Amino acid sequence: MGKGFYISKPTGFVLLGLGAGAVLTILTLSVVYTQEKRKNEANSIDETRMVMTTAAYSTSAPSNKPWDKYRLPDTLRPEYYNVTLWPRLVADKQGMYIFTGKSGVAFKCVKETNLIIIHSNKLNFTLTSEMHHAKLTGLEGTHAPAVLKTWFQTQTQFMVIQLKENLQVGKSYWLYTEFRGELSDDLGGFYRSEYVENGVKKVVATTQMQPTAARNAFPCFDEPSMKAIFHLTLLHPPGTVALANGMELGTESMTINNQEVLLTRFEPTEKMSTYLLAFVVSEFINIRSPPEANVLIRIWGRREAIANGQGDYALNVTFPILKYFEKYYNTKYPLSKSDQIALPDFAAGAMENWGLVTYRETSLFYDPKVSSNEDREWVVTVITHELAHMWFGNLVTMRWWNDLWLNEGFASYVSYLGADYAEPTWNIKDLMVLQQVQRAFAVDALVSSHPLSSREDEVITPDQIDELFDTITYSKGAAILRMLSEFLSESVFAKGLHNYLHEYAYSNTVHTDLWKKLQEVVDADSSIQLPASVNEIMNRWILQMGFPVVTIDTQTGSISQQHFLIDPEAVVDKPSDYNYEWFVPITWMKNGSNMGQHWLLTKTASYEPMKTDTDWVLANLNVTGYYRVNYDSHNWERLLTQLTSDHKVISVLNRAQIIDDAFHLARAEIINITLALRTTQYLSEEKEYIPWESAIRNLEYFFLMFDRSEVFGPLQTYLRGKAQPLFDHFKVITSNWTQKPPRYMDQYNQQNVISMACKTGVKGCSELTRMWYRQWMKKPDSNPIPPHLKPIVYCNAIATGGVEEWDFGWKMFKNSTIGGEAEKLLFGLSCTKVPWLLNRYLEYTMDPNQIRKQDIIFTIVYVASNEIGQPLAWDFIRANWESIIKDFEGGSFFGSLILGVIKKFSTKFELQQLQRFKEDIAASGFSFGTHAIEQAIERTKANIKWVSENKAQVMNWLIEQSVSL
Repeated sequence: MGKGFYISKPTGFVLLGLGAGAVLTILTLSVVYTQEKRKNEANSIDETRMVMTTAAYSTSAPSNKPWDKYRLPDTLRPEYYNVTLWPRLVADKQGMYIFTGKSGVAFKCVKETNLIIIHSNKLNFTLTSEMHHAKLTGLEGTHAPAVLKTWFQTQTQFMVIQLKENLQVGKSYWLYTEFRGELSDDLGGFYRSEYVENGVKKVVATTQMQPTAARNAFPCFDEPSMKAIFHLTLLHPPGTVALANGMELGTESMTINNQEVLLTRFEPTEKMSTYLLAFVVSEFINIRSPPEANVLIRIWGRREAIANGQGDYALNVTFPILKYFEKYYNTKYPLSKSDQIALPDFAAGAMENWGLVTYRETSLFYDPKVSSNEDREWVVTVITHELAHMWFGNLVTMRWWNDLWLNEGFASYVSYLGADYAEPTWNIKDLMVLQQVQRAFAVDALVSSHPLSSREDEVITPDQIDELFDTITYSKGAAILRMLSEFLSESVFAKGLHNYLHEYAYSNTVHTDLWKKLQEVVDADSSIQLPASVNEIMNRWILQMGFPVVTIDTQTGSISQQHFLIDPEAVVDKPSDYNYEWFVPITWMKNGSNMGQHWLLTKTASYEPMKTDTDWVLANLNVTGYYRVNYDSHNWERLLTQLTSDHKVISVLNRAQIIDDAFHLARAEIINITLALRTTQYLSEEKEYIPWESAIRNLEYFFLMFDRSEVFGPLQTYLRGKAQPLFDHFKVITSNWTQKPPRYMDQYNQQNVISMACKTGVKGCSELTRMWYRQWMKKPDSNPIPPHLKPIVYCNAIATGGVEEWDFGWKMFKNSTIGGEAEKLLFGLSCTKVPWLLNRYLEYTMDPNQIRKQDIIFTIVYVASNEIGQPLAWDFIRANWESIIKDFEGGSFFGSLILGVIKKFSTKFELQQLQRFKEDIAASGFSFGTHAIEQAIERTKANIKWVSENKAQVMNWLIEQSVSL
């Protein structure tokens, strides 16, 4: 479908009338605002939040009535909206920031009904006729039934309009409303963000609609399949600019009630879902692509940040990435512009609003003088993630949230392809194993995990939808699609995507639609040989939770699979149509020679080529498959021998895999813990980042479990011996820490070695970090710390320092105008060992003047990662959880907080506290984060069991290693 869209003649007349009536719109909004202002002056703040009579609301118990169901009935379909909004960027006398608006929606009746049910949440409506909050008219001469009554179903977030007669099937109608809402600071819907510039507070009106918050801005059919065209108009103060999904068509200046305002109209959007809407009013400035570019690229942000060049990198990579995706999808970018805007307050990393992508500042801004390459990597991967959505998610959208993984898993996967194109020297695609695959494994090995795709009726409420934005959806989704692309080939995968996007453009799909288009390409290519259809293979990976561990016995040639669970005694009470069996693509090698691919289709099979008495066998090459691998003891020994004799024969990714698989197999009691520890013995010879990172992540579990026990000393001694050679290596290649390592991955590994060296007491490490930090304290305007080492240096220097070091770090944090720098300091401040400083830091999270709301979760989790801070953070959450939930109104954020704080839990007492906390939340009626608390309980039980079974073995093995040195 082309960029344009067809407007029927009657529709055109309606739009013409709406355009010509812009002044009338403003006057109407002015009247609404004046009425509300008078009411505010006459009532208390609490009363002004609800100006409709309580009789207009229904809070009765749920029934089988359509308004008591969370899903919209299938009787009406929206066609287009006309929405005008006027946000006030100055608080009224009651201290409230408000917005007023009017909205009209044209919809078609597709099934007979006398009800109009439309989403509306936290909005107060002006009566448009006697005792009614909406006005209904017919289009194309259609008679509109009279309104019998209207009410608001608060639990299901509906405005319900009951009509005296049925609507006519096939006919279109126009529903008009006028309303008022609060421009609050809750980071959702239409909200406000604040910052200080030259000592003056600035207010930004901005949006975050995903997943169910468009209804907070105006009445709408707020489900992803209810796609429509949106005509937006914004009123805003002089000196501000207004942005929306479409390009600005023009701005007019006018005076209303002695108040100067600007009116900006925007070109209509493409047909799209409500959650992709965005509009922003701010004093931001922009940089833009040159005029010859066929798509206008603009990077928006605070005046100081843009003027200082922090948006330059984003501008430089955005257009090439857009062109890369056009080529990859073989589908043209369908819009005339791509605005990207950095917001001071934003809950998520970024949001893929079509044509107006919103970001945290740390996800869009990069300052080469202050920021690190890691910051630059984050910016480019977030940009590629969001731009990937312009096609996969925006052009073609999942039908319902149960298939959210189609959007997010796909964008997470191809973000690495786009970033690799933008930065080809980084070898960034290899990081998928660490950042996505291993991350997904950790969560998906729990019985409290969930399938990638559930039935629609299992995901109904806003809370249930919100909890889907998790590691499974993003990281497992990416890992599964990477595996699919590998066994199909990237070219077949990309061709199938093109066909999918072409057929379903501007509409909605389910996952089987993607399988169908991929299958068509497979059927046309005789070189692709699959053991079953794409549908049969992939449904096993997305419709049941978890993943297999494949066991290879090189003595007999047998291979088998079983559902991998980190707790071997865990009981899976979730039935699966596939009995937790998968069609597993096994790539493998023998003594370094690639042996191709073999499919494991049953629980157990025999494969003669894998039988050997002398050669080592390694499966899942470069970890392209979403499964772990175990071997017979003889093969494990041969692999360990190869690592210690010449580890470079095995690829970097597979060295990381051997370590990660071994430690998790040991935690699941499939192999002995000492075998896992032996995979780290060769690390004194390892110089590559990815294997070291894999080892550190797994050894971090030992620090979490043992940092309060007698095991900690021998653990430190052992790891000091492994870190010392790498520390010395980096000291040499950086000319005594004065230069940056030349390779990108080495910069990551330099962070690792300094962190591990300081943690384990390598001589000279703490002195190095303190020296750098002290130099900075003497000259605050000249930071000598290498940008990529700042998080490690800040943390270690503040940990070994006292109040003076902490207060200096806090001052630098408060004065920072660069998001990435502030984030590093936010982490470093959590490392102090002074309890009262940590308690004060936690209290700061309750004051938005100290720590922004978007940073609350990170700050608390950072403190909890500190062995001194963990019990303080846990006490803090239990004392303040209701306030935290109220602030975020979302299970995914609260869930991340819980899982981050309980990582160290490994005692029965801590388990009892966690269970009591779950009961307290349940008793209060809140449902936020319940899934995460269940995962936390499961993880704690596994930790308790693991410590009791492995503590003595680990202690003895570590002591043996120190004796043998």
